[in-house]
Amino acid sequence: MPNNQMPHNLDAESALLSCILIDESIQSDVLEALREEDFYQGSHREIVKAMKSVYGARKPVDVVTLSDHLEREGRLEQAGGLGYITELAQVVPSSANYRRYFEIVRRDSVNRALIRAAGSIVENCMRSPEEREAVEYAEKQVYDVSQREDNSSLRGLSDGVALQTVISKLEAIQVDPNAFRGLETGFKNLDEITHGLQKGNLIIVAARPGMGKTSFAMNIVEYACLKRHNVAAVFSLEMPYTEILQRLLFSYAEVSMEKGLSGKLAQKEWKNLTLASDRLQQSKIFIDDSSVVTPAEILSKCRRLKSAEGRLDVVMIDYIQLMGAETPQNGDFNRQQEVASITRALKIMAKELDVPVIALSQLRRIQTKEAQLSDLRESGAIEQDADIVMFINRPDVGATPEDIASGKVVKGAAELVIAKHRNGATGRIQLRFIGESTKFIDVDSQGVSDEEPQYIKKRPDFMTPKDAELPAPEEEPPADDLPFD
Repeated sequence: MPNNQMPHNLDAESALLSCILIDESIQSDVLEALREEDFYQGSHREIVKAMKSVYGARKPVDVVTLSDHLEREGRLEQAGGLGYITELAQVVPSSANYRRYFEIVRRDSVNRALIRAAGSIVENCMRSPEEREAVEYAEKQVYDVSQREDNSSLRGLSDGVALQTVISKLEAIQVDPNAFRGLETGFKNLDEITHGLQKGNLIIVAARPGMGKTSFAMNIVEYACLKRHNVAAVFSLEMPYTEILQRLLFSYAEVSMEKGLSGKLAQKEWKNLTLASDRLQQSKIFIDDSSVVTPAEILSKCRRLKSAEGRLDVVMIDYIQLMGAETPQNGDFNRQQEVASITRALKIMAKELDVPVIALSQLRRIQTKEAQLSDLRESGAIEQDADIVMFINRPDVGATPEDIASGKVVKGAAELVIAKHRNGATGRIQLRFIGESTKFIDVDSQGVSDEEPQYIKKRPDFMTPKDAELPAPEEEPPADDLPFD
């Protein structure tokens, strides 16, 4: 093969096509894995395309059916004519070595794809103004080739290996219920019902604007990284980097943000903020505040972070409706299709990175009833692709002062509704929202009885007015008694 030609082996291509023509038993195995672009010669691409069409029509693929299909399509001459197809059927005496021919054809196909990707990368590098864009483009080109070659096949159960893996997992859980626990969120009842956020899962946190979606998700990140020393990637398409840090700082220090921004902090609160700042500097929370980002770009950044840190434990994205999607070549893409493409890509990303991906989502604004899965904004694909869908409900948002004063609505009361859980039960969990430090906490963290958990039960009243009375703070707590010690 001359040096200026792309990798190919015409003998292997002819032998493989010959095997398909003479042995019906291998046709399903080979034709489902082959693509037209796997063949270098144009006539071979026409032939394999016709073979797949004939096979898809549930007809046997032989010289007669193949030539008939090509003639009706007007492509018989492009395929080399009836004489060439007849010759192909006589290239090999048997199909015994078809797997070897297949491997040669696919090897050369991958090498050609990589060469084309490399050329595209070189061309892009010559004109790309940003080094980050050039790296992301290069990663995507190579990743697309690797994804194209990832062809899983149906697997039987006869070897017993996979079943034994499941049994071993159940035995380990029997000995230690926490053996396969996922990422802990810091919310006791949520961790009980989900057994932690599992790797490879797409978790949707949805609510109307102003309900605290970002605060809730960042509370999970805060606990995972500052209490459990995990590595997190946070993609904030709405809030700038400094605002995210500000929320983290006041939440972890349990200091009023309002007092901090109005210059009314006491000495102890300054100390708490200083120590919280030191802890945050030592944490493994990585934040990206790009306003426009696609799932492919997020995946690229997460791959690099995982490679640099040696691990990645959780990804948080705020929020889906602000993301962009890769535009198809024909440009025919409405918003619902775009969101569907985004959520599918996020689910694939969770599986590839082997981490839970927490993605926030808006609900439709016109909503007078309790949130339902159908209220997820702009696409039903969000519900379909998600492993867990959670809604945040805060009755005090939008309540009148009279409702709060009468005890009809309790200030700070919140409810987390698990509307979908692919691998477990759904239900409701009572929380409390501390607005001044943008922090959600378990109800029993404020001394409220939690003897009867609210999840997997009939919906209860939120709280009684008596429950809303917070315990009085200590008059002068010791200076070293910090909330995070």
